[in-house]
Amino acid sequence: MDESQESELRNPFPSPPSHYVKYTSHNLKLLETLKERVKDTADIASVDQHDVLSDLTDIPPWPLVQLEKPRVDWILDEGRYSVFGETWFVKETIPSLAELGGHQLYPPDPSVDRRPALLSIIRSLLVTYSNLIGAIVAPPPPPFSQVPPEWHRHVEWITVLAQNLMAAANDLRPVQARGNLEHMMQRQLDIRQEETRAIHATCDELESRLQTLRTAALEMVPKQNTGTLQETSVRMSRCIISLDFIRLGQVSGEATTTEEVLRWAEEVT
Repeated sequence: MDESQESELRNPFPSPPSHYVKYTSHNLKLLETLKERVKDTADIASVDQHDVLSDLTDIPPWPLVQLEKPRVDWILDEGRYSVFGETWFVKETIPSLAELGGHQLYPPDPSVDRRPALLSIIRSLLVTYSNLIGAIVAPPPPPFSQVPPEWHRHVEWITVLAQNLMAAANDLRPVQARGNLEHMMQRQLDIRQEETRAIHATCDELESRLQTLRTAALEMVPKQNTGTLQETSVRMSRCIISLDFIRLGQVSGEATTTEEVLRWAEEVT
């Protein structure tokens, strides 16, 4: 692959591959005919397609096997595939620092406690940083000295330590995201449970008040005459309707004034 083709593959909007023009209806029919005449598909790449298809016309000079679809079983076996010059894994995994070619200082097994290794890395980072400051203020080497300065070694080691800290933090990102999601869902559940308990408490309080009003109204009935009994019944109905209206307003979350409730009760009764 020359430089122009490689730059085209890495283009954010690459052009289609140049061999897309080979997928014509005629060439695809030739491939189907070749498969029918060559029963063993394993030998289709080794046969001479011009001899097998000698009775047909317009046989391309390149192998018709190139028009075959990619073998999915090969991709699954290898675990990766290439698209536009980039290699992609079938199963998305976070490669470790050692797999990326770095010097890994913490255990690769995620089930092993990494805290002791990370604490050692942090201590080594602080010590190396202190040594780097001492190497910087040290006198410079002679002009023709072939020995690299000491601070070069400290900078390289600090780079390795920083890479380990960043890689270990990236390995914990899925665990952190899962923990944050669980905490958020638990918080939403707690809020809904609190709101439900508040609604039930309000309903119980309203039921108790309604029962008290009903009892008081029934106690007043024997002491009144017929006209007063009818008036008491009307008043009790207004009270019950008003309290029911207040209850519905509190449960639904809508604010209702006393004047509105009384006016509405007057219209109903």
